[in-house]
Amino acid sequence: MKRIFATLIAFVIALPAWAEIEIQEITSPGGITAWLVEDHSIPFTALELRFRGGTSLDDPDKRGATYLMSGLIEEGAGNMDARTYARELESLAASFSYNASDDTVSVSAQFLTENRDDVIDLLHTTLHEPRFDQDAVDRVRGQVLSGLRSDQTDPNDIAGRNFARMAYGDHPYGSEGKGTIDSVTALTRDDVVSAFENVFAKDRLYVGAVGDITADELGALLDKLLVDLPETGKPIPDRAEVTIPGGISIVEFDTPQSVALFGHAGIDRDDPDFFAAFVLNHILGGGGFESRLMQEVREKRGLTYGVATYLVPKDLASVYLGSVSSSNDRIAEAVDVIRNEWERAASEGVTQKELDDAKTYLTGAYPLRFDGNGQIASIMVGMQMDDLPIDYISTRNDKVNAVTLEDVNRVASELLDPEGLHFTVVGKPEGLDG
Repeated sequence: MKRIFATLIAFVIALPAWAEIEIQEITSPGGITAWLVEDHSIPFTALELRFRGGTSLDDPDKRGATYLMSGLIEEGAGNMDARTYARELESLAASFSYNASDDTVSVSAQFLTENRDDVIDLLHTTLHEPRFDQDAVDRVRGQVLSGLRSDQTDPNDIAGRNFARMAYGDHPYGSEGKGTIDSVTALTRDDVVSAFENVFAKDRLYVGAVGDITADELGALLDKLLVDLPETGKPIPDRAEVTIPGGISIVEFDTPQSVALFGHAGIDRDDPDFFAAFVLNHILGGGGFESRLMQEVREKRGLTYGVATYLVPKDLASVYLGSVSSSNDRIAEAVDVIRNEWERAASEGVTQKELDDAKTYLTGAYPLRFDGNGQIASIMVGMQMDDLPIDYISTRNDKVNAVTLEDVNRVASELLDPEGLHFTVVGKPEGLDG
């Protein structure tokens, strides 16, 4: 059975799904809304549940509770301990996964049609009767602590933590969602239970389903699985103010290569200029080897193996980030080149050829995202959370193509802030003053 399931997943991933995505919005008899793509070509379904809030719901002295909880959900439920639970899941040839980020906790399930009812029974028990046995808490906590200790010696993680602390201050975004060694060590089972109750509620639920299931079947499944969840969870925190100043901060770290994370305030996903910013980012630093920064920093000067930029529109704040690494004796030059390119793009804009090339790439690459039922279900849930229309998949490339040179260059002058660009450098950089 397990081999059959793996074969079906491989087949689903290979399906040319792009041209056949027809999303329907359904509401269950119990009032739960979901987006569905029916595909009855094989007896397989992917179900994605996402709950808004994520690790941002942790109290300041309980950081890491939601992340720890997400690793404990499948460590036993109802009358099944962790081992019995794992055997039951394997016998059903199903797959469950749980993830926590700053803004969400997600539950992903994939299963065969013939086992659907039993799988949903197991998932229902998981979401309503998690055990959080103390031995499981201690074991998973140990795994989290091991990861946190490893993060303390990773320059990229060090840079990320320091940048976030300066950018967001006391807001939950300003501290690590996984927690610290001290905070995770101090967490109790009661803290894990509270984190579970904070997250899993209907007022923050989003659902996507793709595969061998009809609208009526999905409605009945959702009511069976979710209708008796609590109505409300813990309130979402207020928006964060991005307060990081321009300049350079240095974190001394004994390594031959410095890592830099750079950025400033960004642009929200629902901003009318988001697509112009999205295209601009591709040209400046998000377009791989064809981006300006890659050409100037790597190809022309050989200062790095890679440099990249990315828009980060979180639920409660947005930043525009980039990263680069270089030898300690050359990182100062890399910083200067990046800052100069930031200034050049802000003051001079981009060319028509750069814009046309970016549009060609971004519209051509978009269909490649839809490479399996699970991925499509995840994309649909993300669309709902971003308040995008149900026809967004079919109209998204039109929005990219509608961006004009005037749009991009106006947004470049408004969004890019060379003076406000902050570089957090981890290493032993030469020629930089923090």
